[in-house]
Amino acid sequence: MSSNTPRRSASVKKTKKAPEESADVEEKVENFQMEPNVPQEPKTEQKRRRSLQREENVREDLGITPEVDRLIRQQARGLTLRKVDQQRATKLVNDLRDKLLDFLKDNTEQPFFRAATVLTSGSYYEMVKINTPNEFDMMLILPAPQLSWTELDKHQGLFYTVSLSRPTRLHEIRSFLLEEPPGLTISARRILSEMHRLVCKLIKTYTVPDGDGYWEVCRRRVSSPAVTLEFRGSEGGAEEISVDIVPALEVSSKQGWPIPARAGPNIDKWLGKNVRHKLTRQPCYFIPKRPKSRHLSDAAKECWRISFSHIEKEIIRNHGNTKTCCEGKENKCCRKKCLQLLKCLIERLKWRYERELEPLCSYHGKTAFFHALSSHAHDSLWANGNISVRFMQLLQAFEGHAQSRLLPHFFVPDYNLFCPEVFPQKSLLFLARVLREQRVQGLPLFQPSPLAVPPSTCVTGNATVTPVHGTREVMRIFLAVAFVCVCLSLYFRHQ
Repeated sequence: MSSNTPRRSASVKKTKKAPEESADVEEKVENFQMEPNVPQEPKTEQKRRRSLQREENVREDLGITPEVDRLIRQQARGLTLRKVDQQRATKLVNDLRDKLLDFLKDNTEQPFFRAATVLTSGSYYEMVKINTPNEFDMMLILPAPQLSWTELDKHQGLFYTVSLSRPTRLHEIRSFLLEEPPGLTISARRILSEMHRLVCKLIKTYTVPDGDGYWEVCRRRVSSPAVTLEFRGSEGGAEEISVDIVPALEVSSKQGWPIPARAGPNIDKWLGKNVRHKLTRQPCYFIPKRPKSRHLSDAAKECWRISFSHIEKEIIRNHGNTKTCCEGKENKCCRKKCLQLLKCLIERLKWRYERELEPLCSYHGKTAFFHALSSHAHDSLWANGNISVRFMQLLQAFEGHAQSRLLPHFFVPDYNLFCPEVFPQKSLLFLARVLREQRVQGLPLFQPSPLAVPPSTCVTGNATVTPVHGTREVMRIFLAVAFVCVCLSLYFRHQ
């Protein structure tokens, strides 16, 4: 056989593709080359979209319509104090404070008050005052020897009888000690009474800067721990400014806080453990405040209430979960605005339902606010754009406290501010109902209507409207008109 026979190629021959399959492949390749490169959505953008969706769901659950959102934001903007009003009010109050300290320092009648100092407190100094700067609070710190205290029964660590730890040779404080053995108990009523007398003596000779207006001392109230002064204009018109001066005994930081409050407030997840330890190393104060009750023992009438108003001021003014909170516009939060909105709502509820909500005060809202900050700690939750959501959640939480009849004191958690002894259950049920009505009906008390707001905050254009409100006002007007009619009829009958 001839060796010229061609050998088969070892390589595998390529199989020809079907015409249809070849056309499909060419079309896919062409389309792939024509389509632009579409980048995948970044993870941060995905998180933002999910966050916005969750926020939208929360708004829907809370019933925050665009109208309610606009109403809350508009109301929050209107609560800012005018700088002109602040400057005038602080000038008057600061001059009164300085003259009071000078008077006490120079007085020879009561040497116990000579070394007194002033500690400011309250909503104005916490920078959450609403409407007008017309209310100021200050504590008059009285120096005392080392103290001991005994918790008052049935009050869960809020009220105490305060005594000297040991007999003292200081005659300045002896006139304020009760005679009952062992003769070391400090009388709250005597200190408050003496302070009231000294303030009255100061006001008799005190002149207001520029001679515009005058101060007068209000009548003492049994349940109040303060000496209250009211400033009136030169024409003797309505009250313009009120100042509460509260005498206080200081508990040294070396002694520590009373046991029911010694653990400190629940702020570990919010401000941190270091801040809590720092706060508990500060002194606390006793103010001459008795419990609300009709039948008090002699010891209860002389008792003192523990006060943390200076700690509350520090917490509110340094409220951020991070140190950069509210340092600039981009880091601005809505915490203070939410508290101001709640204070405004409480004020208007008390104005409309004066008799039913008589036990309610702004401190209840402030305590609920502290608990809300403790449970919602991160600054991102309180971004300025979330003010509507955060306020409605705060309102819902306050309503929940009223429904459960439980609002623990933020510093003395065993004490319930909604206990039946201080807040009757009938009033508490009424509060829960009206809070729910406000939340469900879109905050009707925030509506810009002359009948929806108190006279002090009802403004139309540049004029202030003072509507008639309440059954008592209507009855006063009716009786006055009736009296005039009777007098006129008698006059004409005799003619």
